[in-house]
Amino acid sequence: MHLFVAIFSVWASYRWGDWRNWQKYQPTMMYFAIGNLLYNYLCAERMLWTLTPDWFGDTGLTELIYTFLTFPATALLFLTNFPKGRMKVFFHYVQWVLIYGGVEYIYSLTGRIEYQYGWSLGWSIIFNIIMFPMLKLFSVKPLLAYALSAVLTVFWMKMFDVSF
Repeated sequence: MHLFVAIFSVWASYRWGDWRNWQKYQPTMMYFAIGNLLYNYLCAERMLWTLTPDWFGDTGLTELIYTFLTFPATALLFLTNFPKGRMKVFFHYVQWVLIYGGVEYIYSLTGRIEYQYGWSLGWSIIFNIIMFPMLKLFSVKPLLAYALSAVLTVFWMKMFDVSF
């Protein structure tokens, strides 16, 4: 299932993403990837969620697939198709939170994700509600996004008792 999501994400980004201007989106794609790497590093001793591997049987490989394929591809799609107008922007955020939440819900039903230490699908949805605006913010004001990311990282670590 994880490999299917990765392949679909790459295909969708190829189909609907603005690959002619990929350099414009690359910093945000990297910000997303680095955020996932940072989670895996900071929470290595206290993983709040763990992806259960498919047939290739390695959690680390599964995380790398998300880090370097799925997340950059979806960041490209998210930014490429970013609308103008307050209501359109709102519904764009809702659409992406629902996509990520829906996929994770399916993962929770099929045993492809395991939650620990108080994390849950609800917390993931709250995280996504924050994450997608942070991706947009990073694309226009990266230094502010880095500063807010540091504050949010400390918040999440304290909230879920992850030691520094």
